[in-house]
Amino acid sequence: MTELINGLSNLLWSHVLVYLLVTAGLYFTVRLNFIQITQFPHMFKVMFNSRQGCGDGISSFQAFCTSLAARVGTGNMAGVAVALYLGGPGAIFWMWVIALIGMATSFAESTLAQVYKTRDDEGNFRGGPAYYMEIGLGKRWMGVIFSLCLILAFGLVFNAVQSNSIAAAFEVAFDLPKHYVGIALVIGTAVIIFGGIKTISRFAEAVVPAMAGLYLLIALYIVIINYQALPDVFMMIINSAFGIEQAGAGAIGYGIMQAMIQGIKRGLFSNEAGMGSAANAAATATPNPPHPASQGYVQMLGVFVDTIVICTATAAIILLSGQLEANSGLTGIALTQAALESQVGSWGAYFIAIAILFFAFTSIVANYSYAETNLMFLEHNHAKGMIIFRVLVLAMVMFGAMSELGLVWTLADISMGFMAIVNIIALFMLSSIVLWLSRDYLSQLKEGKIPTFDRSKHPTLDKQIPKDIW
Repeated sequence: MTELINGLSNLLWSHVLVYLLVTAGLYFTVRLNFIQITQFPHMFKVMFNSRQGCGDGISSFQAFCTSLAARVGTGNMAGVAVALYLGGPGAIFWMWVIALIGMATSFAESTLAQVYKTRDDEGNFRGGPAYYMEIGLGKRWMGVIFSLCLILAFGLVFNAVQSNSIAAAFEVAFDLPKHYVGIALVIGTAVIIFGGIKTISRFAEAVVPAMAGLYLLIALYIVIINYQALPDVFMMIINSAFGIEQAGAGAIGYGIMQAMIQGIKRGLFSNEAGMGSAANAAATATPNPPHPASQGYVQMLGVFVDTIVICTATAAIILLSGQLEANSGLTGIALTQAALESQVGSWGAYFIAIAILFFAFTSIVANYSYAETNLMFLEHNHAKGMIIFRVLVLAMVMFGAMSELGLVWTLADISMGFMAIVNIIALFMLSSIVLWLSRDYLSQLKEGKIPTFDRSKHPTLDKQIPKDIW
């Protein structure tokens, strides 16, 4: 069974998704006129105004924090360490590449999620790829496939990955048995997920910015005290990325393809661009400016913060510490802990354990919110079904805390891969809508107007989207 799972993961990532994701990212980058570069300052301007105009939904900033809560988790600490161990320093370069082009893909899926969003029975906005597949493409069967993949990936498997890293970190730092950590996580998760989408967004808004800021400050300190080694580390990343020299540790003998595959896999797992997951959070917001594309800019910034900023911070901590070349055999969160501990002392391992607790725990509750939205798509607020699903989520949190790292990561890769394939197909099919919305937004911006969506300007959208949404 293990060989079968590993073989399927290798097939998906080595022969399908590496090319599909890069193609999608390049396609939207070119068609949107390199929006992630030309409109880079505008992303921040939209973010600065994102707390305003929340109306009867959650604010764009809350939606941003919810999506960032899902993005910033084990992928940023354990995932980067795994990528370095298996792919060498060059994997970081390919993480940067997939993030840069993935920003355009994230803009596309988040803009579509906004324009095709709906309301649930409690008046909250809901949406995402399953909804734009049904409403925009008229293919509910496609939305059903995506929803099932997302529920499996985010509601179940990914939450097991998050709890796995928390339990492993606390075992290393505090010598706590994994089953004790698992029980505590189950209790904490239950309290949050039974509170609903607004409770999740408020929790993410309070925790994510503070924890991310503190983590970046510590990474900056590591960079400052090792500033003389920065040029060598940067050249090591570039040389390893293009196979100019083989990296040490577990990456010996793998070369450029392994660096590329590991970088793209771990980069996508972290920033989720093209996967369709963050689009579920994007749909919940009442954006400011009141145009679907504005939430596309906000979520595009999320990819940048997650991978270019936070993942790079972890890579800097590990590479500057020399732990990767020490051939210690450490990988995952244990490698990140050992790297920080070597730089700041024994409290470094404790800090990583606390950081991964907050990052991964917020990922668990945000992942659950994605799954809940897609379960509603399938069952339309079926109360008993929702309770059963919440119990399954809690069971997977406990399972993840007790299981082995390798199998859990591989299952996450597979479920994420199938999800991404379905979503990218839908994005290509709806690309003309993305392009029109982007041009409409920018044309109003150039005229000095506050971009405002007028559904009557696009007769097809006017017919498709519910009358009480825009």
